[in-house]
Amino acid sequence: MLKNRLFHLFTLLALIAWGTNLNAQQTTDYTPYLKASPENMKKWDDRTFGLFMHWDMSSLLGVEISWAKQNRVDVAGEGEIPDIIYNNLYKSFNPQEFDAKKFVEVAKNAGMRYIVITTKHHGGFCMFDSKLTDYKITNTAFGRDVIKELADACHAAGMAFGIYYSQPDWHHPDFVKKDFEAYRPYLFGQMKELCSNYGKIDMIFFDGLFYGEKEYHTKELFKLIRTLQPDVVINERCGLPADYKCPEQVVGAFNNTDYWESCMTLGTSWSWKTNDKFKSTDDCIRILISTVGGDGNLLLNVGPMPTGIIEPRQAEILKGIGDWLGNYGESIYALDGGPYKPSGWGASTNKGNVVYLHILSWFDTPEYFPSLGKKIEKAELLTGGDIKFEENAKGIKFLIQGKDRKYPSTIIKLTLGGNAGDILPVIIPTKSIAKTAKVTTSVNQQMAQSLVDDDPQTEWKSDSRQCWVELDLGAEKDFDRIDIREEGNEWEPRTNDFVLQYKAGNNWITLDKGNKIGHTYSISFEKKTARYIRLQVNNSGVLPKFSEIQVYLKGENQ
Repeated sequence: MLKNRLFHLFTLLALIAWGTNLNAQQTTDYTPYLKASPENMKKWDDRTFGLFMHWDMSSLLGVEISWAKQNRVDVAGEGEIPDIIYNNLYKSFNPQEFDAKKFVEVAKNAGMRYIVITTKHHGGFCMFDSKLTDYKITNTAFGRDVIKELADACHAAGMAFGIYYSQPDWHHPDFVKKDFEAYRPYLFGQMKELCSNYGKIDMIFFDGLFYGEKEYHTKELFKLIRTLQPDVVINERCGLPADYKCPEQVVGAFNNTDYWESCMTLGTSWSWKTNDKFKSTDDCIRILISTVGGDGNLLLNVGPMPTGIIEPRQAEILKGIGDWLGNYGESIYALDGGPYKPSGWGASTNKGNVVYLHILSWFDTPEYFPSLGKKIEKAELLTGGDIKFEENAKGIKFLIQGKDRKYPSTIIKLTLGGNAGDILPVIIPTKSIAKTAKVTTSVNQQMAQSLVDDDPQTEWKSDSRQCWVELDLGAEKDFDRIDIREEGNEWEPRTNDFVLQYKAGNNWITLDKGNKIGHTYSISFEKKTARYIRLQVNNSGVLPKFSEIQVYLKGENQ
């Protein structure tokens, strides 16, 4: 994989940077602090799967952490909880059942190898014993430092420990006034506390929202952090690229040149929500497979209850993931994504001369996989059963009986006669009937065909918040499902008014309309016959970006 090939080069560059810094001017003093070492990035990358926890006194009301607060700095709209109520919830927060060791146990049972917890979210309440504020967990009836107890429990159990920290603080008067110079001592002071008083910190997950390097004095902040925690890995949300990208609530597109981690909620909310609806164990496993197959890590979030426990329904789902990983973890942990890129069929991972194929959809699985350019010495089913294969000019065909096709994933283990890391990423064509369509767009016609090229790494972007895309299938064709992938983060105000139509005679007939598309939009319907399909975006909070529009006839194979 390219990341591994560059490992020694990055090491050399880091040494050069350190050496150069000895005689550098003030403007370059921060260079060694802006990136983690290749060794620490590899450790982070190999952990693969982690537990994210958003937790504070907002759990008392079962509402979203911080975002439920009525007044939110520089954020459109209002939360549902008046400030006078939200800001005083901490006085009733007393999670007597909290046991840090049990949190670690839940994570270990889930097969997770690191934990990241909110130390302070946008609302400003601190879950640690900061000496710079009274708005903190140790100033409640509970009176204990949650972060200290969890850090100690992680260290004792050999679990990597990370912290989430929101630079925005809707409770601090200087931040509310946007006086960033006055706010700086508070930000720097709290980071010094966290990096000095809680033992080894493996990761810092910043969440800077709309501000950047200028407001947060990021270079100076990174120098402070890495001086105190030299092995820490930092995400991209502090105004500089830092160490890794962090797509939110989506599985990131295949990327084996940059480190990345998808953070995603188990339910519909980051913090605990009354009667929330959760993803199933199988859904989570499929998300994990797709993420690792894209060469990323997965940070799966749960919100502890106001009592201090992880809701049993959530713990049971996590335990199911751990049970699956106990059987098939060799195809997930510390592997590279590819060589086959993830798509509807599934995903692949590799290490050394071994490739694992995770078949997630047999409808989308091709009859022939593209050849890998290396001899297949052995093929076996990790999930059990019999497999045969043949390879010819068409590619590789795997023969697996129906009884040996498992859910949520059938795992094929291939042993190659060479290093799989040398194989360039391979796209598996989908069965979309739009692959040969002529695409016409309202703007940027030169990028239009990227919408049907089966590659989510290519995209079409509009120059305005209103736009349209039209597919000409070339002839009247039957179809009963349309998938659309909209790019961007889930928290961004993306498409909020759209219409999806097909043309019958001279009339455009509406298939769907709504206020959200997102990464995983899919609509199934009774079979239609048409040549033309159109997506009309009437409004979007940001400039719309789409990478794929796929059209299928699945029939009874839905």
